[in-house]
Amino acid sequence: MKRSTALYRIFFLLSFALLTASLQAQTNDIKGFVYEASTGEPVMYCNVVLKGTILGCSTDENGYFNLTRIPDGTYNLMITCVGYDTLTDRVSLAGGKSLNKKYTLKETSMTLETVSITADKIEARTETKTSVITVTPRTINKIPSIGGQSDLAQYLQVVPGVIFTGDQGGQLYIRGGSPIQNKVLLDGMVVYNPFHSIGLFSVFDTDIIRNAEVYTGGFGAEYGGRISSVMDISTRDGNKRHWGGKLGTSCFGAKLTLEGPLVKPKTPESGAVTLVLSAKNSYLEQTSRTLYRYAAEDGLPFNYDDFYGKVSINAPNGSKVNLFGFSFNDRVNNYKSLSDFNWNSWGVGSNFLVIPGKAPVMIEGNVAYSSYIANMKEHNNADRYSKIDGFNMGFNFNYFLGKNTLKYGIEINGYSTDYLTYSAYGNHQIRQTNYSTEIGTYVKYKASLGKLLLEPSFRFQYYASFNTPSFEPRLAFKYIINDRLRIKGAGGHYSQDFVAATSDRDVVNLFYGFLSGVTNVPKYFNGERVYSSLQKANHFVLGTEYDLGNNLTLNLEGYWKHFGLITNLNRNKMYPENEATLQVNELLKKDFMIENGDAYGFDLSMKYEDKHWYLWGVYALGYVHRNYEKYEGGATHLVTYEPHFDRRHNVNIILTYTAGDRREWEFSGRWNFGTGFPFTKLQGFYEYHPFQNGINFDYTTANGQIGVLFADLNQGRLPTYHRLDLDVKRKFFFSERTQLEVDLSVTNVYNRANVFYVDIISHDIVNQLPILPSLGLTLTF
Repeated sequence: MKRSTALYRIFFLLSFALLTASLQAQTNDIKGFVYEASTGEPVMYCNVVLKGTILGCSTDENGYFNLTRIPDGTYNLMITCVGYDTLTDRVSLAGGKSLNKKYTLKETSMTLETVSITADKIEARTETKTSVITVTPRTINKIPSIGGQSDLAQYLQVVPGVIFTGDQGGQLYIRGGSPIQNKVLLDGMVVYNPFHSIGLFSVFDTDIIRNAEVYTGGFGAEYGGRISSVMDISTRDGNKRHWGGKLGTSCFGAKLTLEGPLVKPKTPESGAVTLVLSAKNSYLEQTSRTLYRYAAEDGLPFNYDDFYGKVSINAPNGSKVNLFGFSFNDRVNNYKSLSDFNWNSWGVGSNFLVIPGKAPVMIEGNVAYSSYIANMKEHNNADRYSKIDGFNMGFNFNYFLGKNTLKYGIEINGYSTDYLTYSAYGNHQIRQTNYSTEIGTYVKYKASLGKLLLEPSFRFQYYASFNTPSFEPRLAFKYIINDRLRIKGAGGHYSQDFVAATSDRDVVNLFYGFLSGVTNVPKYFNGERVYSSLQKANHFVLGTEYDLGNNLTLNLEGYWKHFGLITNLNRNKMYPENEATLQVNELLKKDFMIENGDAYGFDLSMKYEDKHWYLWGVYALGYVHRNYEKYEGGATHLVTYEPHFDRRHNVNIILTYTAGDRREWEFSGRWNFGTGFPFTKLQGFYEYHPFQNGINFDYTTANGQIGVLFADLNQGRLPTYHRLDLDVKRKFFFSERTQLEVDLSVTNVYNRANVFYVDIISHDIVNQLPILPSLGLTLTF
C-alpha cells in the first residue's frame, strides 16, 4: 500500500498547487447559471461568449458556466442557444473581480434552419466526445413510440454499438459487454436493473429526464467499477414558476407526472424549493387478452410499476441540494407456462452542487442507498434468488483554469450480495453471500491546446473483497483539423468485481442476479497462474467526425475491447467441490470459470436535422468472441465461442417529419435490421437420473428426466431480424399550458415473424412480438 499512499500525496499536492496558483492570479472571472424563463430549469449546452474575443464556453447539464482568466476591460457577454432568444449583458471587469450571474432565456419562434450554431456543434468543438451519446427527452420523442409511450429503452436500441436481444426478456449489450458490465446511475445513485422484463420499457420516466450520457466505451476516470459501458442519467429539478404535469394512458399502460414549486422564488435572484413526482405502470397483461389475443392466448404476462420523487432546494447563487427516492417493481406471471419471475428495487439518496464565493471551482457530491431483489420460480427447475443492497457516495471537485479544467474526486461503494442458483447442468447448488467495499479516487485534466483537446485521467480503485488495488490510466483526445473535420480517440484500463451467474445457453434471461467477491475459480487459465479473479478490460477507440453541412454530420468510430479476464458460471462443473477428490480436475468442480475474449468492429452514424426533418441512420459491424477452458479426454484445451448476443451486422434508420404552423403534426418511422444471433444446436435426448439418494437411488424403478445432448456451444445462427415501426402524433392546444397529444403507433408493421428462440423439447418456434397497433393519449397541464 506504500505505492498507493505516495499516489494520494502527489494527487493532493498537485491539486493544492493548482488551486493556489489560480486564486493568486490577478485576472477576472464570470460564472453563473442559465435557466429557462418559463420553468426555471437549466439550459444545457448553450454558448456563452465574450463578443469580439476568443473567450467562451458552453453550459453543462446544470446550466452552469465559468469563464476564467479574463483581462481587465468592458465586454458584451452573449448567450445563444437553439430555440431561445439571444441574450446580451454588458459587464466591466478589473482588479481580479469575480462575477456570479443568473440568466434566464425566453423561448423563441426562431427555427433551427436560421441558427448556424447549435449545442451539438459547440460541444463537438469543446469536448472530446468519443464513444458517448447525449440523450434528452427531445431526442427520445423523435423515434416512433411503442405502446403510445416514448421510452429511453426504445431509444437505446438505435444508439451505435448497442445490441438488443429481444422484446420479451431481452437485454441490452453494448459493444461486446453484457448487462452486468454496464454501470447505470440515476442522479448519482446505482440502479442495478434499469429495464423491465418486456424489453420495450425502462424504469425511467422520459418526462422527468434532463439528460442521459451513454458511454459505449473509452470513458474517463470519473467512472469506475465496470469494464464495458456507463449510462449516467440525471433528472429535472421541477418547475420553479408554477404547478403542472402530464397524464397519459395507452393500450400498454398509464403514467402521471406532477411538478411545481413548494417555495416560489420571490425575485429572479431568489432561491426556490421544487417537487417532482412520477408514477407509471403497465396493464399489458390485462389489455393483451382482449386487444392482442393473437400475440399470446393467455395474454402477455408483463407487469410493472415505477415511482420516483425528488425535492430540490435551490440557493440564490445556483447551489442546490436534491433529495430523491424510487421504487421500481416488475412481475412476469407464468411466462410460457414455465416460470414466474419478479424483482423489486428501491432506493433513497441525495446530491448537492456548491458554488463557492470567488474561487473558480464547483463542488459536487452524492450519497445514496439502493436495493434489488429478484426471484425466479420455474416449474421444471429449482427456484433462483438474488439480492444486492448497499450504499454509494462520492465527492467531485471541478477547477476552471481558463480553457482548461481539472477534476478530481473520491467514490466509496459498500454492498452485500446474496445469491442462489444452480450449475449449468442444474445438479449442483451455488449459494454465496458476500460483503464488499470499493474505494476509488481519480484525477482528470482537460487541456485545450489550440486545435488539440487532450484529456488524460487516472483512477485508483481498491477492491476489499480481493484485497487488490487496480491502477487505471485513461486518455481521450480530439484534434480539430478544420471547421468540418475532427479526429478523436479514447482508451483506458478498466476493472470490476460484479459477476452474473446466467447460463450462456439461455436466450431468455428473465432472471439476472448479482455476485461479488467471487474467488472459487481455477488457479490456472490457459497455462498461466490466476492471482486474482478481478475482471479486467482494455478499451481502444479511434474515430472521426465530419460536418457535411450545417445540419448533416457523419460519425465513424472503430473500437476494440480486450476482456483480459472474465468470470463466468462454470459450464464444465460435474461434482460438488466438497465431495470431489483431489484427483478431480478443478474445471469439473469449481463453481466459476475464467474466460477472456475480444469485441471489435466499427459504427457509422449519420444525423440530419432541420425545422421539419430529422434523420438518424446507424450501421454497426461487430465481432465478439470468448475463450474458455474445457476438460475432456484427460486434458484441458481452449475453446473459442461466440456469445449469444454476437450480431454481425446491425442497421437502424429513423425518419421524422414535423408539420403544421404550430408543429402540431409529427410522422415518424423506424426500420431495424440485424443478422441472426448464435445459438446452441441440439444433438439428442437421453434419460437423466439425478441420483438424489446417492448409492441408495434405484434407477431400475425410478422414472428419469429428459436429459439434453447439446452440440458445440453457439455454433448455429438464427434467421435475420428486421422490423418496421410507424407513428403519428397530433397535438391539440387548449391554452398556453394545456395541450392534448394523440399518438397512434404500429409496431412491426408488416408482421415479420422474427424468431426469438426454439423450444428444445417441443421444437416449437417462439417468435418475438407480432404486429401491435396502439393508441396513446397524453394531457399536459
